[in-house]
Amino acid sequence: MADEEKEETIRPEIPTGRVKKIMKLDKDIKKVNAEALLLISRSTELFLRFLAERSAEVAIEKKRKIVKLEHIRAAVKRHQPTSDFLLDSLPLPPQPSDKQPSDRNHSRNVAEKPIPVGTRRIDDFFSKSANEAPIEINES
Repeated sequence: MADEEKEETIRPEIPTGRVKKIMKLDKDIKKVNAEALLLISRSTELFLRFLAERSAEVAIEKKRKIVKLEHIRAAVKRHQPTSDFLLDSLPLPPQPSDKQPSDRNHSRNVAEKPIPVGTRRIDDFFSKSANEAPIEINES
């Protein structure tokens, strides 16, 4: 009994069903082996943990409590193997604008937002067009 080994089952935290669906998005992959699925899932977890730890280190260095995209990008840039394949896939950080601080809460002005076809803005309802005659109200 002393020679018996307890096998420890490693179960990934990432749902393997979703990983399998993502793997099958590749047209060349028809079937996914259970061992391959386990390895890909576990590798993904380890990579995400590595990326989160490095990003948190960058955030702490910059005296921030929240990890933002800029921290992730900095962490990726510092690690060459990760930078080689991931840096191009990360979104670019937002460009600083010259607007007033109160304007930063709104990404676009209301007039710039696209509206659904067949609808009008409420501003149009309250503004008079040049060809409209004034409305006369008869009080009798």
